Amino acid sequence: MVRENAYAPYSNFKVGAAVQSESGRIFTGCNVENVAYPEGTCAEAGAIAAMIAAGEERVRAVYVIADSRTPVTPCGGCRQKLAEFCNADVVITMATTGGAEVEQTMADMLPGAFDRNQMDIG
Repeated sequence: MVRENAYAPYSNFKVGAAVQSESGRIFTGCNVENVAYPEGTCAEAGAIAAMIAAGEERVRAVYVIADSRTPVTPCGGCRQKLAEFCNADVVITMATTGGAEVEQTMADMLPGAFDRNQMDIG
């Protein structure tokens, strides 16, 4: 499981994420901390980067898992990152290692997301 490979020596809070592209391929990521805290990366960002590196650009499902009492939602920055590659109806499943799961659509997770429609890109 990719979560076990997380590099989290400071928080000991390991997170794993997987995104399924429109072609059906699965791409995974884990959080990677850095002693300079803002320089770390989230699991969702790693999974998105792996998908982009493989030449894909659209996500049709997201799964995030952590060893926590309740399912952990993507942070605000990752919500915006996911919104870049997900349609509003994409389901994001958040889970615990104990088996609890919660699902939300991208639109519910980040209502009013900033997107390309707000840019003057002609």
